[in-house]
Parts: sequence; structure tokens; C-alpha cells
Amino acid sequence: MDTKFSSAIHVLILISEAEYPMTSEMIAASVGTNASYIRKVTGLLKKKGIIESRKGVGGFRLTVSPEKLSLYKIYQAVSETDEVHVFDLHQNPNDRCVVGRHIKPVLTDVFRDIEEKAEKELRDTTLADCVDRMREQIESDHL
Repeated sequence: MDTKFSSAIHVLILISEAEYPMTSEMIAASVGTNASYIRKVTGLLKKKGIIESRKGVGGFRLTVSPEKLSLYKIYQAVSETDEVHVFDLHQNPNDRCVVGRHIKPVLTDVFRDIEEKAEKELRDTTLADCVDRMREQIESDHL
């Protein structure tokens, strides 16, 4: 499964909460990956106008407030699609089997319903919601 979406949220939380400009190398250290992967993710976010490079200082800054940045918009940016896609169907069910013959339309409908619900949740959840949850997690660790 592709991890660009979760990595992008991680990157954006770092950028939104940083007290100083963060470079790709600094972000990569937090995400647990390499700087070239972070540059790929940040490139996708820049292309959609979610972040911009900070000229002369290095690092990035958000162009959208965390309260107005939905997870759906982030998903679209890094997935490079407008549709939420979570599940794939296996390709070669046996048509001579009653289940094999009917599984594709059944799962297509079930998966579409689930993906529509996921899209709604992504639209209703913002980066600020993730930041708030992050702060709650940090607080609970200190108790």
C-alpha cells in the first residue's frame, strides 16, 4: 500500500508546527525516510498549492491554514486523483464458480460504498484536527 498520504500528513504537521524552516533532510529524519522521497511528496503538495518553498531561507511553509486544509485535498494532491481508492479487486475469478461469477459486481458495489464514506470523512477532517490529536497524544504521553 502506498504511504504518500500518511507521509504527506506527517510532513504538513511538521511544517505547520515548526518554529523554524524545515528542510527536506530534517523532515525525512522525522518521517523515517530519505530526503529524495520527501522532495517527491513536497513536490506534489507544491504542485497543488498546499505548500511553497521559502526562498532564501530554505524549507517550506503552508499556503492554506490547517483549519481549511482537508485531508481530502491532501489525498488528492499526493494520489494525483480526485477519487478515493482504497481497495482493488482480484482480476481472475473463475466464472465456472457461482461465487467467482458474481464476486466482481458485489465487491465493486461494497467497495464503492466504503470509499464514498471514506471520502466524506476525509472531506470533514482537517489538518488542524490531526494537529489537535497530535497535541492530545503528546499530552497523554506526559501524564
